[in-house]
Amino acid sequence: MSTLATQMVLASAEMEPRLFDLDLQLIADSVLMIIAVFTLFLIASHLLFNPVRDMMQNRQNRIKSELENAAADMENARALKEEYEAKLKDIDKEAEAILGEARKKALANESKIVADAKEEAARIIERAGVEAELEKSKAVDEVKREMVVLASLMAGKVVNAAIDTTVQDSLIEETLKEIGEGTWLS
Repeated sequence: MSTLATQMVLASAEMEPRLFDLDLQLIADSVLMIIAVFTLFLIASHLLFNPVRDMMQNRQNRIKSELENAAADMENARALKEEYEAKLKDIDKEAEAILGEARKKALANESKIVADAKEEAARIIERAGVEAELEKSKAVDEVKREMVVLASLMAGKVVNAAIDTTVQDSLIEETLKEIGEGTWLS
């Protein structure tokens, strides 16, 4: 019985509830499971997490470089905008200078045209004066011819009539009245 009693004591001891119910097999299984989980974590970390981390780091670097490029592009755009605005101001000044030069040329051209017109008018007036003088001399020559004709007619009348000087004076006055005083005085 003693063996049986020992076995019973042992069986009753085994039946007693333990606080954590730890035995060597459970501890060994727990340690092996912890090692397996840690090993799986290391393998998963190496195979899965590291590539994901690398991909995320590459993405972060790419985004950072794109932001830097965008900032540089913005700065370049701002500089170009300022340059173009300065050029636009210069273009306005240049356009004003060109317009001023065109106005000066137009005024000079206007002055030249006016001077040419005055010269032409003076030439026309001079030509008209010369023509008037020619017409006047023609008229004087015509009057002289008429006087010669009248004088010869008068001489013919005087010879035919053979009259005295009183008749001759009256004939001259009559001839002068026929010619007209305006023609004789001019």
